[in-house]
Amino acid sequence: MTLEELAGFNGQNGQPSYVAVGGIVYDVSTSPLWAEGAHEGIHKAGRDLTEELKSAPHIAAVVERFPSVGRLTVQTATNQAKGSRMTLAAILFAALILALLFLR
Repeated sequence: MTLEELAGFNGQNGQPSYVAVGGIVYDVSTSPLWAEGAHEGIHKAGRDLTEELKSAPHIAAVVERFPSVGRLTVQTATNQAKGSRMTLAAILFAALILALLFLR
């Protein structure tokens, strides 16, 4: 699951409340402490809470008690650039093939 996809599970408008910790996505929807997608008015569902939990009064093990629903995949700028280059290469290759076909 990407960060963008995770953001959709924010506990609002009937959506479940998911949070990510250490690369794992957990469903905290069943907890009354996560009503309306927020915990203690500080932590919000639909986010990666790994850094936030470092300064929280409790530890990640509390979140880890909830069911895991997937893994968080973070697309880096390097991966995005690589994908863009591959798309550009495919377009150029297709244009070359079309040009060769029409020049015959």
